[in-house]
Formats: sequence, structure tokens, C-alpha cells
Amino acid sequence: MTIPWTTRNPLGALSRNKDDNDSVHSEKKNALSEVTVRIEDSDGASSSYHFDRTRRTLKNRHIQLIGIGGTIGTALFVQIGSSLTKGGPASLFIAFSIWCTFILAVNNCLSEMVTWIPISSPFVRFADRFVDPALGFCAGINFFVFEAALIPFEIVAFNVVLHFWTDKIPVAAVICIVLVCYSFLNIFAVRYYGESEFWLAIGKTILATGVIVFTFVTMVGGNPLHDVYGFRNWDPAKVPGAPFAEYMKTGSLGQFLGFLACLIQASFTIAGPDYVSMAAGEAQNPRSNMPQAFKGVFYRLTTFFVLGSLCVGIVVPYNDPDLLNAISNAHPGAGSSPYVIAMEHLHIPVLPHIVNALILSAVFSAGNSYVFCASRTLFGLALEGKAPRFLTRCTASGVPIYCVMVTIGIALISFLQVSNNSAVVVQWFVNLVTASQLLNYAIISFTYIRFYKALKAQGISGDTLPHKSFWQPFSQCCRYYAFVGTFVMAFVGGYTVFMPGNWDVPSFLFSYAMIGIVPVLFAYWKIRYRTKWQKLETMTFFEKERMVVDQYEDEIRS
Repeated sequence: MTIPWTTRNPLGALSRNKDDNDSVHSEKKNALSEVTVRIEDSDGASSSYHFDRTRRTLKNRHIQLIGIGGTIGTALFVQIGSSLTKGGPASLFIAFSIWCTFILAVNNCLSEMVTWIPISSPFVRFADRFVDPALGFCAGINFFVFEAALIPFEIVAFNVVLHFWTDKIPVAAVICIVLVCYSFLNIFAVRYYGESEFWLAIGKTILATGVIVFTFVTMVGGNPLHDVYGFRNWDPAKVPGAPFAEYMKTGSLGQFLGFLACLIQASFTIAGPDYVSMAAGEAQNPRSNMPQAFKGVFYRLTTFFVLGSLCVGIVVPYNDPDLLNAISNAHPGAGSSPYVIAMEHLHIPVLPHIVNALILSAVFSAGNSYVFCASRTLFGLALEGKAPRFLTRCTASGVPIYCVMVTIGIALISFLQVSNNSAVVVQWFVNLVTASQLLNYAIISFTYIRFYKALKAQGISGDTLPHKSFWQPFSQCCRYYAFVGTFVMAFVGGYTVFMPGNWDVPSFLFSYAMIGIVPVLFAYWKIRYRTKWQKLETMTFFEKERMVVDQYEDEIRS
């Protein structure tokens, strides 16, 4: 497949109409990259033209916190308690620490490609250009399904968290209000999305930092009981079975299965680089801002997820009766959070309500991020001719309006909660999206493997790229580490259905549906359009798009 490109007013600031009251400097900063794309099939037949009319309005501070907005949700503060009961504090901490290394490896792969080629829906289009158009198609559909399914997941979670205070508000009303808010923030210009996500993500940062501080202060005696409990909950003499709990089986096998349960939870909870990359096509001064955002992923991983998993195992024992009861009875909102249970044990009355309020904002922020990422993924598919052409249309302010509307439309399945138990609906979405996220990371890693090999085949030195990732030159090993780890974990996630007496058809289908669907999508696109595996020696690197970005950044500097 060959893709000729032409540019049409790439800076978006070379002409002005009578209704434009912005300054010339503002036009340069909020430049409109409008690129004409013609896709030709292998037989030379040309398809329709598509335009990227999104605007570069996201500032560095927006991009930094968008990464937080999409990665920190209820899983880090509430669902993590379930994993603690299965694996114990040591397994939880080790599993989260190990999985962070896989996500950091994925981050290294993405950062080099996206910083050099900061385009809309980057890794989906990279799979198309650097591997095979068929892989780009199934990668885009997979990531879109992943993001779109997380929106109703967060809406259901929002209603559950709200029930911590009251259950008198109708479920349908809550869903409608949240969907209207998401629509407003994502349709009426991207700058409102960036600004709203900035402030919502600050709330998440305060919560994530606050529970870490809470843990340290209370463990050294800073609590109403003056109880210096330290690492008591890690001591097997005081908490039988700690720090490695047994799960499903006894002995070493049970401890390993407990660790595996924690690793599966980590693979669902920990993310980051994919959300940062989705902002590349709308980032101001991307060659400068994107590397900073990717570097920030490393600090978020170590601070929020590694320390967070450590703190959970400190504040409450893994076999705490109140924690087990809260999980089994699906206590609403922060009621199932290990931190809130610890606060109740220490007789701290006000903090649980503050934590619940911040969790509520975290849930809303995560759903808001998913609307943005899902709509931009669909937009990227449309730009590449893999989704209907009308989805490429943008508003005057650069918002892909129809992509946002389709995404919000899919989120209507959150109304399933009206007639089903909230916990059941939440688990449906969790099972569905976990494999999708892991497959997405595996595709990103494999795409980078091809990208790096093509650079070497064409004599392009990695030193010429605008950004070099962590641990160069050893980071090249990260591509294989990331690919193998994420690909294997995609199959491990639903292993419990294969244990004796645990077979459950719905659980099997939700756990492995996307693993079966993605190869089918790949085969469908490859057979129908007879796509070819991209050759390393002739592979192109989005030259026209990079030229547009170069011109845009030259205008900013001038």
C-alpha cells in the first residue's frame, strides 16, 4: 500500500477571515495541521481523500496531566484491595513493581516514535505504516473497543462511588448527567477538555499523594490511637500467612497463584504511555513537550503505582475481616477501599468522605480521558481509510465531532446498570478490556521492533532522532521485553476459568474475546485488500506529516 501526501495550508495561520479575532501569535500556537491523505491499494486504486483538521491547542501542563487522568482511577484506590486479599502485601508490591518495568519498556518504544512523528492517533497509524495495514486496522479497532468499553465502566463506577453518600438519585439520571458533561467537555473545543482534565488530574494527584502521606504519618504513630503499627501487617508472627498469601491452592503453588492474581490486577491498573501519545496530534510544540510528558510517565509509575501498592499492604492486613466483608458485599464507593477501612480502624472520621470525593473526581476524569482517546483513535482510523469518511470531519475549532458522537453513543451501554447489579456490570467491562490493553501494548512493542529495524536498514542513526529514551543504547532490549511480557499476559488474564470447578462460559468469553477477534480482523483486512507486509528498505516515516510539524515549530520559534 502506498500513501501519497499533499499539504493544504499546513500552518492554518497563513490566511485570516473577517470573523477571526485571534492574534497572529495565537494562530501560530494553535496551528491547524490540515493534511490531505490519499490511500492507494496495492493494485493502484485510489480511495477518497481525508483531512486531519485537529488543532494544536494542548499545552505541556495539559499533556502531563492527561497521562495521569487516564491512568489513575478506582482500581488504584478500591479494586486493589481485592488483589491484596489474594496475594498478600509482598506479592502485591512485587507484582506492581515488576509490571511497571514492562510499562516503562512500552513507554521507551512509544516515546522515540511519537516524538519524531507527533501525529493524530500515532501508534495505530504506526502499525499501519511500519508493519502491515491489516495490523493497523485491527490495532485501531482493538484500542477503540478498549477505550470505548472503559467509558461505561467508569460511569458505572461513578454511580457506585456516589452511593457512598446516597442511593436516592436514580441510576439513569446519574448516567445522563455524566454523559452530558463528557459531551460538553469533548465537543466544545479541545482546549476545554485540556483545561478540565488538568484540574481533575490535580485532584487525582492530591489523592494519590495524600494516601501515601497518610500511610507514612499513621504508621509512625500519627493517628488518634497513637498506634505505631509500622510493617506489622507484613509480619507473619502477627498476621498469619503474611506477607505472601495463598490463593485457590495451599503451599508454594497457592502463593504463586496469589502473586499471579496481583500481577493480573497490575496489568489492568497500570498504564500511561498510550494516553500521553494520543495527545501528540494536538500538542503545542510537540518535539519539546512530548519528551517531557513521556519522561513524566516514569515518575508516575514509581510514585503512584509502586509506592501505592506498598502503602495498601501497610495500612491494613490482607485478611482483615472488614476488608473481606466490604469486597464480598460490594460496599459502595470508598467503602471497599483499604485506605478508608484503615481510617475507620484508626477512628479518623472525616477523611473517608474526602477520599470518596476525590475518588469521585478521579472516576469522572478517567472517563473523560477515555472519551478523548477513543474518539481520536476512531479519527485516526478514518484518516487512514479504515473507518467511514464522514468521521474525518471536524468542527471549526478542530474537534472530530462525529467521532466524539459515536464514542458517546457506545457509552450508552452503561444503562445496562439500570437492570443489572453494578458489580456484575463492572466485572464484564474489566474482563473485556484487560486483554485489549495488553494486546495493544504488544502491538506497540512489535511496531517499534519493525521501526527500529527499518531505521538500521535505511542507514538512519538513532542519534538523529529528536528524542532518545531511557537507558540508551540498552533500551533497544526493551522492545522484546515489552512485547513478550505483554503478549504472554494477555493469555494469562483469564486463567482461573481453566482451574478445576471454575469453568464459566461468560468469564471465558469476556476474558478471551478480543484475543480471538483481533486475528480475525487482521485476516479480514489482509485478505480483502491484499495488503503487503511493509519492507524495511522501502518503509516510509510520514515525511509529509513531519514536514508539517517542522514548519509549525519553525513558525513558533520565529
